[in-house]
Amino acid sequence: MIKVPSLILASASPRRLALLQQIGLEPDVLMPADVDETPKKLEAPRALALRLAREKAKAVHAIAERSDELRHSIVLAADTVVGVGRRILPKAEYSDQALACLSLLSGRGHRVFTGVCVIDVDGRVRTKLVETRVRFKRLSRQDMDDYIASGEWRGKAGGYAIQGLAGSFVVKLTGSYPSVVGLPLIETVNLLSGAGYPVHRNWVTSAS
Repeated sequence: MIKVPSLILASASPRRLALLQQIGLEPDVLMPADVDETPKKLEAPRALALRLAREKAKAVHAIAERSDELRHSIVLAADTVVGVGRRILPKAEYSDQALACLSLLSGRGHRVFTGVCVIDVDGRVRTKLVETRVRFKRLSRQDMDDYIASGEWRGKAGGYAIQGLAGSFVVKLTGSYPSVVGLPLIETVNLLSGAGYPVHRNWVTSAS
């Protein structure tokens, strides 16, 4: 019998975990990566998303390699960045940051980039970048104040969570909805399959 490698999710995000669970994938280990997420000078949003996903995966893979129990694991990491042109919006931690993000996004389109990185048991690195275009309605000051009062924006890229209250701001979305939430599912499954992980092993087929 072929031993199934352990799957390590290099993230503390409950949204990424929920998305994996939605498609029948249950990580064996949750191991948030500790990396500096500060953008480099003149770094574009898409480049930042891919670089951080790769750095998170490599940081956790290095830790796993030092563990007898986790040495032969597959590591999955992701990072989501919201950009307006070449401007990178922060993962808002303060209300003034969230207000600045919402003011900038109001009535206009922006792009959400999610980088995904998988490192297989042999240390091979596979990456994918997914771009999604999102347009917000024109937000009134009341819209913004009420949303900020909700606290939902805290720690979210671009100062909003599309899967929550801010879903009511979205006029149009072109691309991957789960990628905006935090993890593009089709691309993630393809990367894991390519790394030798049996992505359907928990699916149960019942007779109709």
